Amino acid sequence: MEKQKKMPQLRFPEFAGAWESMKLGSIAKFSKGKGISKNDISEVGDTECIRYGQLYTHYHELINEVISKTNIAAKDLVLSEENDVIIPASGETHIDIATASCVLKSGIALGGDLNIIKTKNNGVFLSFYLNYKKKLDIANLAQGISVVHLYSNQLALLSLNIPTLPEQQKIASFFTAIDQKIFQLKRKKDLLEQYKKGVMQKIFSQEIRFKDNDGKEFQKWEKKKLGEVYNITSSKRVFQDEWTKSGVPFYRAREIVKLSESGYVDNELFISNEMYDEYKSKYGVPQKNDLLVTGVGTIGVLYVVKENEKFYFKDGNIIWFKSSGSINSQFVKHLFRTRIIRKQIEDNASITTVGTYTIESANKTVVPFPNIREQTKIANFLSAIDDKINHTQEQIEKTMIWKKGLLQQMFV
Repeated sequence: MEKQKKMPQLRFPEFAGAWESMKLGSIAKFSKGKGISKNDISEVGDTECIRYGQLYTHYHELINEVISKTNIAAKDLVLSEENDVIIPASGETHIDIATASCVLKSGIALGGDLNIIKTKNNGVFLSFYLNYKKKLDIANLAQGISVVHLYSNQLALLSLNIPTLPEQQKIASFFTAIDQKIFQLKRKKDLLEQYKKGVMQKIFSQEIRFKDNDGKEFQKWEKKKLGEVYNITSSKRVFQDEWTKSGVPFYRAREIVKLSESGYVDNELFISNEMYDEYKSKYGVPQKNDLLVTGVGTIGVLYVVKENEKFYFKDGNIIWFKSSGSINSQFVKHLFRTRIIRKQIEDNASITTVGTYTIESANKTVVPFPNIREQTKIANFLSAIDDKINHTQEQIEKTMIWKKGLLQQMFV
């Protein structure tokens, strides 16, 4: 019977014709790695090595830089050949075990619980293909419940659709370039975050000072309690049986954390518009530049209220700092991420069995304040760095979505 042939939805224009259907066992030979324990790892080891758990935590489709070394004698090791594809032989879940990586260097020690696939096909292509098009098929081959195992005789039965070697190489190079772009963006984000962390330490220790628009020094910073510059309170209590499935968003501490991290939350809880209007009239609602700070769970996370936001929030779990306009709330947002504030919050939290940040604690929290003009300069400077970090993160996410779409269309 003639083998069924398939073609991808999207391919490079210089290639034509169908991909050939075959079993992995017909194009590969299988072997196993040899045990390298955690105690066998040495920073000054003679031989680079890969342990199976690192496929889950560190490596992706390409392995060209190895993070571990061992001093086990070479004769007692299983060493890689360039283009080997490795897949864990055991893991915690069926889906996690379906993780393939191509080793681009010869002479790397491959640890136990690793399936080694040797093939004359392009190993990088095969790794991308197995990870994205065949992940569920591999997961279905694995056996076990508490510990999942994947054997070479099972992998040999995996059905594949394979193009010619030149097309494999073209696809492999293309996705390698995309991954390099993602790596560069992640590196850029890391460097921006490191720079921000370092410069914040210098700003809030006053090692770096800003000057006014005439180039003159600003006056000295003053230490004040937050209760001296904000009216600190909470919301009118809303009971659980008053929550609704639609209406005005109702935020708990977890929603404030999400808003602080990303500026967006897919809300699950609401209160009625009628209740919101009543509470707004009687007790007020957060206004632009007010601060909401988590008092339970992940404590001390701060969110600056934006203009025209319509929501209500949980009493007690969230502390409400009402802005008087004399303090730059964006400055305080950055200040809350420093050890100046974090230590005071942690010290207060350690007094109780369950860590909390209360209205009483917030009122007593001591903060070093420059004058409002220097606050604004600092806030604008740090927010500009945040904008660059957020923009880079958006680029990472868009590139990864683009890559995922291509992977779906370029493999069959």
